[in-house]
Amino acid sequence: MRTPVAVTDILSPECLEDPAEVWAALRETEPLAFHEGLNAYVISRYADVERAFKDPVFTSDNYAWQLEPVHGRTIVQMSGREHALHRRLISPAFRGNELTARFVPVMHRNATRLIDVFRYGGEVDLVDGFTTRYPIDVIVDALGLPAADHALFHRWYTSLMASLANLVQDPAVAAAGLRTRDELAAYLLPLIAERRAAPGDDLMSVLCTAEIEGERMTAQQIKAFVSLLLLAGGETTDKALANMMLNLIRDPAQMALVRADRTLIGHALAETLRHSPPVQMIMRQPAADVELSGGTVPAGATVICLIAAANRDPRRYTDPDRFDLTRPDLDVTRAYTAAADHTGFALGRHFCVGALLARTEVEVATNALLDAMADIEPAGTPSPQGLFTRAPASLRVRFRPVADG
Repeated sequence: MRTPVAVTDILSPECLEDPAEVWAALRETEPLAFHEGLNAYVISRYADVERAFKDPVFTSDNYAWQLEPVHGRTIVQMSGREHALHRRLISPAFRGNELTARFVPVMHRNATRLIDVFRYGGEVDLVDGFTTRYPIDVIVDALGLPAADHALFHRWYTSLMASLANLVQDPAVAAAGLRTRDELAAYLLPLIAERRAAPGDDLMSVLCTAEIEGERMTAQQIKAFVSLLLLAGGETTDKALANMMLNLIRDPAQMALVRADRTLIGHALAETLRHSPPVQMIMRQPAADVELSGGTVPAGATVICLIAAANRDPRRYTDPDRFDLTRPDLDVTRAYTAAADHTGFALGRHFCVGALLARTEVEVATNALLDAMADIEPAGTPSPQGLFTRAPASLRVRFRPVADG
């Protein structure tokens, strides 16, 4: 007999199966809930989550125990001048002409290569065959690393993500994360030394030679950033693309809109980041006592910001449980900036530095998929899985090759 659980327990089987009802219960009855098992406060209303991302009283000190043991000290843990300097060192490679020149050809090449395996029609698993491989392969190639190591980096990525999502602190998962840390360091540090001595035109060389105000990133900082890039760049794009394709496949009318006007891919992704974000929660730690809906969060406490619940808050959105890429209360012109009106990429000073990269990756991939596949329909009953991150583990579809006419 299963032990009864509270309707608002985010670790309950009910929440793992379909968190929407738990998110709604939290927003309405416990907007500030303390979870004893996680020793953390859980916030779920849009206004509170938005504040946690924008108000400087909320720090990212939690990453010292959540990320640093596996990744090392990364930009997401930094603040003040240190954070601003590292963001200036990193950001140019992920926007504008640099993004177009360095990443877009790699995106097209990998999308074409993966689609060529199944472009002739029939039935395919879009997750296993495409979404979970495409972003990692793009990162590996952009870094100037051997294509033969795609599978190795995919294994490392899977281990790093399991470590981050290890909310219950499973010792086996934690140990695997530490092994991956050591393996990745042993692989990357000699390469970083080589690129410093003889830089090329790849992303690794850019990170090794970037300089602002006489400062450069150390080898350990570059290694930590690459580790974080595998995690954030891989997971966000993988699951965002899978969730967006699932949303469109379930709604043929909206799929038809995107097929007819490919500029709507960005709208569909923005609405996916709101409606079904790949990352469901992000943690913060206040430096002082903070009043939020439902009570006070004490200084130093861990706060779990339920971005998935905030993005379905009826105080912020009309008919929030409906996926609608033409939604008037989501400003797509701001959706990939720190001023976004959804929380899928966080907000404020720690807004995802790779947001435009993720958008471009999804646009390239979706265009390639739609160019190759017509009449896409589900082959089975795909359903999202996961709590910290959430997307279908499998997305089997049937389709007709576009070339058949």
